Amino acid sequence: KKFRKEINAQYGDKDKSPLKDKDREDFKKLDFFDIDTKYVVQAKLEWFEEDSVFEMKTTTARLAEYRRSGKATFEIEGKELELVFYQNVKGAANHLYKDHYFLPFKDNTNGGESYGGGRYIDLIIEDLKTEVQVNFNVAYNPYCAYNDKYSCPIVPSENYIDIEINAGVKAPADH
Repeated sequence: KKFRKEINAQYGDKDKSPLKDKDREDFKKLDFFDIDTKYVVQAKLEWFEEDSVFEMKTTTARLAEYRRSGKATFEIEGKELELVFYQNVKGAANHLYKDHYFLPFKDNTNGGESYGGGRYIDLIIEDLKTEVQVNFNVAYNPYCAYNDKYSCPIVPSENYIDIEINAGVKAPADH
């Protein structure tokens, strides 16, 4: 509920919102799936030993440098799933963001109830922990789902999970 309040406040704020001006004027709130605790999972972390920096494609010609940091393995509805988590190279250089990781994903709701390009979760993982809680109820759409002036990372194909994640922010009305 806190996430919903914060993201709705951000999207309604003319200085912080990714929405186009005309869309922000009519903005009341984002559309969300119902909160469901089955989408709050404890994930086992496996850290990658190699420093595998690569250029992640974006929705524009810009290439963003990310490090494949590790994979998170978890279970939903009796199905074992895994997602790779990444770290932005420039962000990690700032000590304030050294524990911040990016978990983009696609699932079987994309292009229907959720945004076709996938959704994102931000994780904070301190000091090579072996587990982290992943809360899909705080999954959000990339800014480019609302405004084409943004350059958003494209979810790597390795981060498609063959299940419906009916949690987090739904697709914008006009997607």
